[in-house]
Amino acid sequence: MKNFKLIFSYLKHYKKSIALGVLCLIIVDAIQMIVPKIIQHVIDYLHKPNFTMNSILMFAGIIFGLALFMAVLRFLWRLFLITNSFKIEKKIRNDYYAHLQKLSPRFFQNHNTGDLMAYATNDLNAVRMLFGIGVVLMFDVFFVTIASFALMSNINLKMTLFVIIPLPIVTFIMIYFGRKVHKLFKKVQDTFAHLSDRVQETISGVRVIKSFVRERAYENHVGDVAENLVDQNIHLVKIWGMFFPSMFAIIGISMLLTLLIGGTKTILREITIGEFVAFNSYLHLIIWPVIAIGWIVNLYQRGTASLNRIQEIMQQKPEIIDEPGIVDYGIKKLKGDIQIKNLHYAYPDTETEVLKGVDFHVKPGETLAIVGRTGEGKSTIIKLLTRLFNPPHNEIYIDDHEIYKIPLDTLRRSIAVVTQEIFLFASSITENIRFGNNKVSQDDIIETTQISQFYNDIKNFDKEFDSIVGERGVSLSGGQKQRLAISRALIKDAPILILDDAFSSVDTETEEIILKNLRVSQKGKTVLIIAHRISTMQHADKIIVLDDGKVAESGNHESLLKQNGIYTDIYNRQKLKEELEA
Repeated sequence: MKNFKLIFSYLKHYKKSIALGVLCLIIVDAIQMIVPKIIQHVIDYLHKPNFTMNSILMFAGIIFGLALFMAVLRFLWRLFLITNSFKIEKKIRNDYYAHLQKLSPRFFQNHNTGDLMAYATNDLNAVRMLFGIGVVLMFDVFFVTIASFALMSNINLKMTLFVIIPLPIVTFIMIYFGRKVHKLFKKVQDTFAHLSDRVQETISGVRVIKSFVRERAYENHVGDVAENLVDQNIHLVKIWGMFFPSMFAIIGISMLLTLLIGGTKTILREITIGEFVAFNSYLHLIIWPVIAIGWIVNLYQRGTASLNRIQEIMQQKPEIIDEPGIVDYGIKKLKGDIQIKNLHYAYPDTETEVLKGVDFHVKPGETLAIVGRTGEGKSTIIKLLTRLFNPPHNEIYIDDHEIYKIPLDTLRRSIAVVTQEIFLFASSITENIRFGNNKVSQDDIIETTQISQFYNDIKNFDKEFDSIVGERGVSLSGGQKQRLAISRALIKDAPILILDDAFSSVDTETEEIILKNLRVSQKGKTVLIIAHRISTMQHADKIIVLDDGKVAESGNHESLLKQNGIYTDIYNRQKLKEELEA
């Protein structure tokens, strides 16, 4: 019942066109019932003296006209019903994609990309078959079965009952094999999803694989999964290979019974030759619904299994959402005054606190640098500030507004972030930069690349700004990716700019120029810098040092050096390293 409710929840959006399609289908089926009767009439009246050549031509013309009419109606029911299945597929895909966009990063950490892609491809194809041919078969089987049985019984009830005895076996065979196929189909889908995941991972990590000379190992691994997929598909083919001979053997028994019983009754003149021919025609018509019942069961099992898999994702509730009544606060624009008050945080499903009472305040126009050893929670602060994860209440404020009172759209539009892991789209440099703001001019794009010191690199590319960067920016170096990402963040023109280890692949000389440019271009804006190199943060207005999830030291570059603490230790180590490398 749950599955039927789910199916009808989508069908109801297209009830008018579905009704027209079903009407056309029923008219086609009704005409199919009429044609054997016409043939019966012609055969039975052939020997009558008043049945002339003109009579044959007249009936031939009627059959031809009905055939043309059926052709038009068949086109129309396909247009109405099959087209709707594609529309439903599109709606589900759009709903699925839109829902994925709302889900939190934690969801994607717990689900393979290959599985999510398989839901949007293989599973949606099965759903489309359910809503397309599945709906057609359901109405077709119902009408043709009842009409054919009634007309066969009208010719001879006893013969009808004998002839149809083997036919339910065909349905059971279809259902039996359908269940087997369904289980195998699910395994094939899961293996296909696994293969998609492995292939995507191999392509994305091609540089790492090559650098560690692991091509053969990954080739074998992907090959094993692909071989498993082939084996499962071969097993599927074998099942189908057993199914069809079994089914047609049973159908053959019905035809044999028709020939024996019907032939005998015709000889004994209990039925006419025309009735015998019509009976055979109706038997052929009723065989298709008998087969189709099993196919419907198969389509239903596949389609609902796929639909349920998709619905499982659709029922995942977004963790990061606006609170009820947030519109009432009327916050549409932020200036960038950030205040963190005694921030404590432990990631979901863990008890260990990453942040243990962090405090800081940065005003618009100020630059705050955050430094600390790996794992001290620097990036966690950024994730909470952008609400990729939900922070505790009353511990993060922007412009004196508690962060939960700020609409997510307003919050994220007000913050431009360059993350540690740079993600670039497989498109041109211009399109990647314009992703930050699609309303900017080419001059604005050029200006941001000059600020990020990426402009000269671009001018050396064959197609300059139209150069394709490849998947995840594979054609660019690490430093070029970071500078492109900085340009993308700058083009957003947000009041808050966050640079999370954004210069790790940039040489110190270029870094110094970029930071100098940023101090001019971002004047009056709030800038947060997370870095490991002291050179990146030494000109910041404020610097905080995280240790064991707490603010261990704070001040500017000079005052922190005088404290002779963690910051000084980091500074001395980096200075010594530079002297040794010089």
